[in-house]
Amino acid sequence: MTTTHDLPAAAPRTPGTAPDDAAVPLSVLLREGTRPEHEAAEGSTFVEDLLGGRLTTAAYVDLALQLHAVYTALEEVGELVRRTPAGSGVVFDELRRVPALEADLAHLAGPGWRERAVPLPATAAYAAAVRAGGTDVGAYVAHAYTRYLGDLSGGQVIGRMVQRHYAVADDGVGFYAFPAIPKPKPFKDLYRARVDALDLTAAQRAAVVDEARAAFRHNRALFAALAEVHRAA
Repeated sequence: MTTTHDLPAAAPRTPGTAPDDAAVPLSVLLREGTRPEHEAAEGSTFVEDLLGGRLTTAAYVDLALQLHAVYTALEEVGELVRRTPAGSGVVFDELRRVPALEADLAHLAGPGWRERAVPLPATAAYAAAVRAGGTDVGAYVAHAYTRYLGDLSGGQVIGRMVQRHYAVADDGVGFYAFPAIPKPKPFKDLYRARVDALDLTAAQRAAVVDEARAAFRHNRALFAALAEVHRAA
C-alpha cells in the first residue's frame, strides 16, 4: 500500500508564497505554493505518452477507472462539507464529475465496468487522503481546488486530444465537458472568490497549501503507477 512516505518528495516551497501572509488571497497561495508539484504532475511520463498518442485506448480507460475512485471520495466528502456553515459556499453541483465518469466508463467498458474498477495502491492512498479530511473545509478545498480547477482549465483540450489519438466518441469523454458551466473563466473567478472568503487562520491557510501540495504528489504517484502498467509503443 502506498503511504505518504512513498510519494514523490515535496518540492521546496516557492519563494515569496509563504502561507502565513494574511494579505495574500488563499487562491494565490494555492496557485503559487503548488506550482512545482503541479508542473511535475503535468510532466509525468504517463500523461505525456497518453496525450502524445503513444498509448492505447485501454490506458485511457484505466485512467478513468482510477479517477472514478478519487472523485467518488472527493464528492462524498463534498456532501459532508456542504452541510457545514463554512463549507456550503465552496461545494458546487456544477463541478460534479462522478456521473460523467460513470457514463464514460459505461460507453468505453460496457455495463460491467465496475468489476474492473479496482483502485491501484496509489489510487487507494489518494482516495484515503481525500476522505481523511472529513468535514474540514480547508482539507476539502485543497483537494477540490487542485482537481476541479485543473479539469476546468485543461479538460477540453485533453478531451480533444484523446479523441484525436484514440478515436474515442463524444460519449467517452464526458468527464472533460462541463455543460453546466458554459463560461469557465467567470466560474473560476467565482470559485476563487469563495475560497478567498473563507475565514481561516494563518495556520489553517498554511495547512490548505500543504494539503494541496500533497494532492499533486498523490496525483503524480497515480500517474506513475499507471505508467508501470501502460508502456508507450
